[in-house]
Amino acid sequence: MAKILPVIMCGGSGTRVWPESRESLPKQFISLVGARSTFQMAAEALKDDVFETPVVISNHDYRFLVAEQLAEIGREARIILEPVRRDSAPAVAVAAEIAAEIGPDTVVALLAADHVIKDRPGFVELCKTAAKAAADGFIVTLGIKPTGPATGYGYIRTGAPVAADGAVLKVEGFVEKPDAATAQRYVEEGYLWNSGNFFFRADTMQAELQKHQPAIADAAANAVARAKKDLNFLVLDKESFSAAPKISIDYAVMERTDRAAVAPADIGWSDVGNWGAVWELSDRDASGNSTRGDGVVMNASNVHIRSDGFLTAVVGVDDVIVVTTQDAVLVLNKDHGDKVKQLVDKLKDMGRKEALEHKRSYRPWGYYQSVDNGARYQVKRIVVKPGQRLSLQKHFHRAEHWIVVRGTAEVTRDDEVVFVHENESIYLPIGCTHRMSNPGRIDLELIEVQTGSYLGEDDIVRIEDVYNRG
Repeated sequence: MAKILPVIMCGGSGTRVWPESRESLPKQFISLVGARSTFQMAAEALKDDVFETPVVISNHDYRFLVAEQLAEIGREARIILEPVRRDSAPAVAVAAEIAAEIGPDTVVALLAADHVIKDRPGFVELCKTAAKAAADGFIVTLGIKPTGPATGYGYIRTGAPVAADGAVLKVEGFVEKPDAATAQRYVEEGYLWNSGNFFFRADTMQAELQKHQPAIADAAANAVARAKKDLNFLVLDKESFSAAPKISIDYAVMERTDRAAVAPADIGWSDVGNWGAVWELSDRDASGNSTRGDGVVMNASNVHIRSDGFLTAVVGVDDVIVVTTQDAVLVLNKDHGDKVKQLVDKLKDMGRKEALEHKRSYRPWGYYQSVDNGARYQVKRIVVKPGQRLSLQKHFHRAEHWIVVRGTAEVTRDDEVVFVHENESIYLPIGCTHRMSNPGRIDLELIEVQTGSYLGEDDIVRIEDVYNRG
């Protein structure tokens, strides 16, 4: 059979696993289960020869995270960037347009970046099965065989086989997330969970979108036709893509088309939809407890601790999840995982920046993290990766002191270039043109002390930037 073009959808915000997942670093880029992020796990699962080089569709804000995490695992991909956020249907339409450039009969595997699949060989075989039906003109979703009456998933009612082997079935209907009693009935009647992963021919999806959502089809076609290269990324045309309505592919096509089919799957799938799911996927002791980071559990059972640098202890309390980050602590009954999204919405309404941002802010050259701040000063820890450099810039309202604690910094200050070594420092007065580079082979780590009348991140005039930021 012809190769499958995998397209990884990598743009969600993952608020249900706050405070680790936030808009500035969503869950697909976090190692929630194991050493890799779920995005990296998805990319690694596509190493079989049946797959073409993957395409990744992501938000413009995450472009360097995508590129860095692919580089960490030695994977290549074509990265497509959405200039504005839309729901899944416009992204699917873009995937169909990209695939059609290869050929109208190209089969696409549209896969989520924030899911976990334990049975990778089984997943590859299932992809081949689904792709075969997709090549015959069906739009095939992976339908997960339920492990219980879950209320957090949509369900699929199956029909007759689409081919003699019976491996793929017609979809008789999609049903919304049920209550507990209805979910129990669905499981007993053989319904499947809707995983949100799809297989389709490029021309099939184009035709169905043109039939049911022509505004999305046209917007995607124009956005791809007018897309522009930016470094190693392809950026969709903003004006064209913005014309696409915000709607999911389920509502836009799958619930309307007569081509919907489903491949039943038993591959150890999880959408890692909340902290309870993370606990279930984690290694646990005889009492059901799991810890990641600096955690201690005593006289308790079914506890999950995740701690980023702070000792977190749970004593005598069962069925709880405790997540400790640099600026927030979540204590949650593990059966109330679906309430975290409501909590994040409340924090947003309160204007709490912790709802959206981490104390650590990632940049294409590394990251910085707030250490302390006051009315006229701010202290940051900055880490610059080997071979990387910040933009050539200046500030109108603040001066900066850089103290190197690891590595060597190559510092441009107006017309001079200075090498600053470990235990050395340099002063950058207000208004001077400056840049920091890491010429070494290890991370450059320094402490930055800012002083001045205004310390906001928008007090930056970029004169030259290798990352094409504004």
